[in-house]
Amino acid sequence: MEVAAQWVRTSWTKRSRGGADARRRNAVPVAFPLPDVTLPVTHEITFDERSLFVPRVLVRHGEPAEAEVELTEADGMLRVFLTATGFGIPNRWRRPPAVRLAAGQWLRWQINYRLAGPCCGEGTYQQDTLNLAYGKVSANVFQGTPSHHRDERAHLR
Repeated sequence: MEVAAQWVRTSWTKRSRGGADARRRNAVPVAFPLPDVTLPVTHEITFDERSLFVPRVLVRHGEPAEAEVELTEADGMLRVFLTATGFGIPNRWRRPPAVRLAAGQWLRWQINYRLAGPCCGEGTYQQDTLNLAYGKVSANVFQGTPSHHRDERAHLR
């Protein structure tokens, strides 16, 4: 399958909800140039509070994990549905529909969560942005305006 996927994942605790850490967190871009456009490719950029929101990058040749994104090719189109974690708050009982991409189109899907800490510990917050293109792409494909956008971000307490 000819797909280029890019995950931009950011996680933090209440310590980063204000001040300099919040500014660093809020400055995280939602997209980056692809380092390799040999398809299929999954490019993951992770930011977290522990590393002061300095990016960690992983490039893997292959489609994104089936547990995170459902991809189905049919009739020259690609059906994309982001899988929300069952461990995050808020519960998402009603989800937006899957997106169908034609060759040359791309999608940005954003979602966030509040995750409980282990045994009365401090919880964490997470925001994930999936940029996913179908068909041949350039390194800067995700720098422009997406063909489709799904925004499932909620107000997190």
